[in-house]
Amino acid sequence: MAELASRLYKHIELLTRRYPALKEIEQQIIDAYLLMQQSYEQGGKLLVAGNGGSAADAEHIVGELMKRFKLPRIIDPALAARLAEIDPVRGPQLSESLDPCLTAISLVAHESSITAFINDVGSADVYAQQLLGYGREGDVFLSISTSGNSENMIRAMVTAKAIGVKIIGLTGKTGGCMAPLCDVAVHAPETETYMIQEYHLPIYHCWCLMLEDYFFGK
Repeated sequence: MAELASRLYKHIELLTRRYPALKEIEQQIIDAYLLMQQSYEQGGKLLVAGNGGSAADAEHIVGELMKRFKLPRIIDPALAARLAEIDPVRGPQLSESLDPCLTAISLVAHESSITAFINDVGSADVYAQQLLGYGREGDVFLSISTSGNSENMIRAMVTAKAIGVKIIGLTGKTGGCMAPLCDVAVHAPETETYMIQEYHLPIYHCWCLMLEDYFFGK
């Protein structure tokens, strides 16, 4: 894969060796990764949402990106110096404990705003509303839906497209109604919900490994 550095492709090779069925969607996985890499390089962020088990996946992904996943992440020396200047005791401690982030926001995690919106308006647009608030042109929305037919996810994707946010769909074999809205659709090669989810986790772990390696690997 000429578009992917060999040190990053090793993660794809490991993924497809452990999960051979994913070999058939290897290029989809790579294309989605490259969309995220480009966004982060340009100062963008990742917005993630899903329902049920996919909501848990959204939280999981954000947790891997907002702190070290596998590799150490060294804080910028200029920031370390500013921290020490502000507080000579706590500053150096913060420099040792803080990890540089790959900024990611889970849209499933804001209970007060979510429940307020559901109470005042309804549930169908709860993710679309947050995308309108958090999303900026150049960001990426990772929409996780095993069926590809979740109405609140589709409405969020329409909103994302309208404001210039790129869309990755992480879905199942058919992709459902959301597939045409995606800049990249990644189709786990199963049709049963739990089996699709069993592929989603190693796919997004691979993305997290690749992103960390690209931005923080030596």
